[in-house]
Amino acid sequence: MDFRRNSLVAQSLSPTPARTIKLPYLATLRPRQWTKNLVVFAAPLFAFSINLSSLLGSLLAFLVFCCTSSSFYLLNDIADVKSDRQHPVKCQRPIAAGLVSIPIACGMALILITSALTISWLRSPALGATITAYSILQITYNLRLKRMVILDIGVIATGFVLRAYAGAAATNIVLSPWFLMCTAMLALFLAIEKRKAELRLTNVQGVKPRAVLKRYSLPLLTRMENIVTTGTVVSYALWSSGPHMRGASTSWMLLTLPFVLYGIFRYQLLSDPEEIARRTDIGVEQGGCSERPEEILLKDLSILVTVGGWVFTCLVILWLKHRGWIE
Repeated sequence: MDFRRNSLVAQSLSPTPARTIKLPYLATLRPRQWTKNLVVFAAPLFAFSINLSSLLGSLLAFLVFCCTSSSFYLLNDIADVKSDRQHPVKCQRPIAAGLVSIPIACGMALILITSALTISWLRSPALGATITAYSILQITYNLRLKRMVILDIGVIATGFVLRAYAGAAATNIVLSPWFLMCTAMLALFLAIEKRKAELRLTNVQGVKPRAVLKRYSLPLLTRMENIVTTGTVVSYALWSSGPHMRGASTSWMLLTLPFVLYGIFRYQLLSDPEEIARRTDIGVEQGGCSERPEEILLKDLSILVTVGGWVFTCLVILWLKHRGWIE
């Protein structure tokens, strides 16, 4: 019975089982992780600057960030190949599974990072500096910072802020301080949830934890989560209050606040151990998919509807303001 339970748990935790990997070279780029780079489109949306030029600029920023992040995913998988082969889930990654050779993976990483840096600097110095800063951040994170408690979470959040700034740099948009603060708070929230899921996974599966997890505890992460959740909601509410708070160009954006609240609460529900146990066939807590935020974004219908509702409401407000029907 224990063997069957552990087998089912491992299967449920695996985002890409080996038998489903049909394109190992694409899979090793982790395309599901590219959803994180959609943050670059937030700059023109939050600034109410929706036009062909801003969309093309944001698309370029999205593509160079996908290339940059995938290059570091490749390098991480190369560096961690031995430990990944001992992990119940990571052993199925293409490099660890032997589906992609290390020399080819190194070549792919070099091509991607070189292309991203070249294109971004040609686009604008601001975008080039952002991609360069993100690359340096990733190097320091992998060499040292990912083993430093609290700083590791801060680096993850900084990566999202740089994504948002890249969208602004590629479109020549000036970002509101409240927008950057909200982005940072939301990124911290996701990073803390990720660490919580990883910590529970090590407890449930008995997997050897990464060094930094030994410094965390669930009560500590819960307290951090409470503070960051409050900061996220407050900063978004202040931004959406309108021009008098140096935020959005119209206070009608307060209508989008319920979507933000529901999205955060829904994410917390999906990462709750009791909710995870209720959703599994074997009725045990498995760590949850909040270890992989992109899985929740792509698979949970309620989250998808919430994000879609938020975007639709923003576009309606933008259209009404453009027509002069609201201020």
